[in-house]
Amino acid sequence: MVPVSGVVAWGTLFGLTLGLGLWSTVAALPRFGGPRLADRVAPYVLDVSEEAQRHVSRATVSPLPLFGTLLSPLAIRLRRSLSGLLGGGATIERRLRQAGSSATVEDFRGTQLVWLALALVGGTLVVVGVAPFRPVPPALRVALPLVAGVAAFLLRDWLLQRAAAARMRRIAGEFPTVLEFLTLSLSAGEGILDSFRRVSRTSSGELSRELAAVVAEVNTGVPLAVALAALRRRTELPVLDRCIDAILGALEHGSPLAEVLRAQAQDARVESKRLLLETAGKKEVAMMVPLVFLILPVTVLFAIFPGVFVLQAGF
Repeated sequence: MVPVSGVVAWGTLFGLTLGLGLWSTVAALPRFGGPRLADRVAPYVLDVSEEAQRHVSRATVSPLPLFGTLLSPLAIRLRRSLSGLLGGGATIERRLRQAGSSATVEDFRGTQLVWLALALVGGTLVVVGVAPFRPVPPALRVALPLVAGVAAFLLRDWLLQRAAAARMRRIAGEFPTVLEFLTLSLSAGEGILDSFRRVSRTSSGELSRELAAVVAEVNTGVPLAVALAALRRRTELPVLDRCIDAILGALEHGSPLAEVLRAQAQDARVESKRLLLETAGKKEVAMMVPLVFLILPVTVLFAIFPGVFVLQAGF
């Protein structure tokens, strides 16, 4: 039989879940959750109204609209305080750009706070659920939710770092092929912008999407040099930075772009071979770990054990 304290804990949990679910359902109804006139008009007068800018900055997207709207001022203050306390905003912004995310640093800090809160709640529920059946030390009751929250907070940052690194590896792997495609287009008589447009239309990948963004910016009136500089800031990939510098220098001095890109493609192929050999060397060292500590001891054990068994048996 579950003790009374356990029944109260589980009843409180289920009651909160039911209440939040009903609250979210009511808020999603057209009468309560429909956009107001200010919500529809504010995006169109951002350049002339400071109040509209403040209104849009307060708008949040949440599965619990009423709950999210009520807590949005507190969430904004917490995100800004967290960004100011932890610092590293430039690093987070660079990782977000490299990961291809459109979120801001404050949005990312808000996501970390959500992960932290969910982990704290999860750890607390585990402690409350286990306490009726087995006594939990007071130190563990406090430490488990805190450790879970910190782990979730750091996990979100690690996942962003891993996503940014994985996307940069994909761009670096696509770079030689895309550069050779650009060289062929330029050799066929197309301009640099037409070559970017052709590559973005006929190929798929992270680098092709970045080139499509460059073409879109140029079509809106942004100079090509400015769009390429923005691409360089978004990626901060050394091999791509050198290529963009070479393209900008060729455009400024009137050098033939096809020859410049052909030389860049050759350098990129050499760089990719060097990285491949370096990765193979690291994998070879990593393969020694299971070989020395797992396979070799088992092999020696199978070779020696029969002789030791015979000697012990006295045959």
